[in-house]
Amino acid sequence: MAGTTGERPIGRVMAQVAMVMNLDKCIGCHTCSVTCKQAWTNRSGVEYVWFNNVETRPGQGYPRRYQDQDRWKGGWTRTRSGRLKPRAGGRIKKLATIFANPLMPSIEDYYEPWTYDYDHLISAPLGDDAPVARPRSLLTGEPMQVRWSANWDDDLAGGPELASQDPVVQRLGDQVRLEFEQTFMFYLPRICEHCLNPSCVASCPSGAMYKRSEDGIVLVDQDRCRGWRMCVTGCPYKKVYFNHKTGKAEKCTLCYPRIEVGMPTVCSETCVGRLRYLGVVLYDAERVGEAAAVADEHDLYPAQLGVFLDPDDPEVRAAARRDGVPDRWVESARRSPVYALAVRHRVALPLHPEYRTMPMVWYIPPLSPVVDALASTGHDGEDAGNLFGAIDTLRIPVGYLAELFTAGDPAPVEASLRTLAAMRSYMRRINLGQEPDPSIAESAGTDPERIEELYRLLALAKYDDRYVIPTAYGVDDADRGVIDEIGCSLDYEGGPGMGGMGASHGRALGPPLGEASGHPDPAGVETFHALRMRQTSDAPADRDELKGRVNLLNWDGNGRPEGLFPGERGPGEHRADREEDR
Repeated sequence: MAGTTGERPIGRVMAQVAMVMNLDKCIGCHTCSVTCKQAWTNRSGVEYVWFNNVETRPGQGYPRRYQDQDRWKGGWTRTRSGRLKPRAGGRIKKLATIFANPLMPSIEDYYEPWTYDYDHLISAPLGDDAPVARPRSLLTGEPMQVRWSANWDDDLAGGPELASQDPVVQRLGDQVRLEFEQTFMFYLPRICEHCLNPSCVASCPSGAMYKRSEDGIVLVDQDRCRGWRMCVTGCPYKKVYFNHKTGKAEKCTLCYPRIEVGMPTVCSETCVGRLRYLGVVLYDAERVGEAAAVADEHDLYPAQLGVFLDPDDPEVRAAARRDGVPDRWVESARRSPVYALAVRHRVALPLHPEYRTMPMVWYIPPLSPVVDALASTGHDGEDAGNLFGAIDTLRIPVGYLAELFTAGDPAPVEASLRTLAAMRSYMRRINLGQEPDPSIAESAGTDPERIEELYRLLALAKYDDRYVIPTAYGVDDADRGVIDEIGCSLDYEGGPGMGGMGASHGRALGPPLGEASGHPDPAGVETFHALRMRQTSDAPADRDELKGRVNLLNWDGNGRPEGLFPGERGPGEHRADREEDR
């Protein structure tokens, strides 16, 4: 072996593109959901599908009560012999039920998509009553009553009618349910977890679902998919959907056409709160199965941390080179915000590790409601003593967060919240011009240098600090000059590509107003990188850098691009120009 971590040799080194979401910053605006919908599922057959959705917690989620694995049988279960098998059953059971899979949410568990009879507003005969646009089902075309949607319980957490239906609340007992209206709510954005040990891949009878070896993204081969829908059952997060028009399974692709050229996902790019981080994590592929099969569910979170490899370790770098991981990927892993937040600072936690899929979308638990609750009582909400005391005495939120992120173990959640509280209190003293107090950092088990590093990452990080994404294998700076278009291989009639309905290869963006509104011009590689330069620049545009025709959609008002405004001319020059044009 090329090296060891501790006393164990390093196995096969692989790279995974992962995400961290800071729930402290999510305002529940659903911009990520809308832009993802526009890019990927803005077509017939997937009207009910949201690759990205934002849930209010506590709540039932989308689809309703998806976390109830006693009903849906998602994820893995550990046998007495210590091996893992899909909770929905092994090969024999799947073969017996391959033509009838009852363990799958119905359209009522999602919601029946609808539109409105807008034509009636303009075609109704003249009368005393104003015409109305009645809702009509997008599935049947018949009039319907709207009773549920993907975010029906938005902002309604804590009430007995909704909170009592949350499977997490039910696991916490009657006392929590009775007192839950005394606590706070928070927002939880969700996408496919692109797990290290995906149960959806193991559940697919046709082998259509696969995990890409180069970056860990889980995809569906549309040519091989036969519509068995076992993957829908196998995914405990219910982030695999069935296209009722094409008869194929579809899911979040982590916007891999963008990732491959070093650009973040659409949901990350458009996030108003800038709460998402993307980066590369190196891991030992030979330890994944062992870590996912640990006996105690409370050990799943530290076991998953043990799978990750330190990219600063020379032995790890040598092993990565041995296994074909490009040097630029290893360098990206060294600068990865995901590794820093999840492993180095231990403030980001996985979602439902007890499913044993080893998810790779991690969450920083919310602290702001604690501060607001303290401030409402007249106390200093950011004082270190007050914050630490509030975390220690919070009965419901820590237990609820632990059920979400650490399989019920409150210790990692409390450690994360204490680190975040220490960062707030320590940096507040500095920002107010007071002397730094190292004891605040030490009380949270860290040191001032690490606190300041965490502050720069969570509060001050710029675009290139939040999104550290290497280009795909075989794509480097020299290649960009010969690539004409960003194409999505899933762009075809009814396919889940970024081009929408009937898009052709090379069209990277969907129709702006729906599938019948036409297609914009193709986006070239230079457009992506020009957009990135504009979004990461802190200074107005330089006129010398902008040549040719100006794209007004990408112009942010900085600088004076050539050709946008008339130049300074003397008297008579305009007339001469017109005569020359003739």
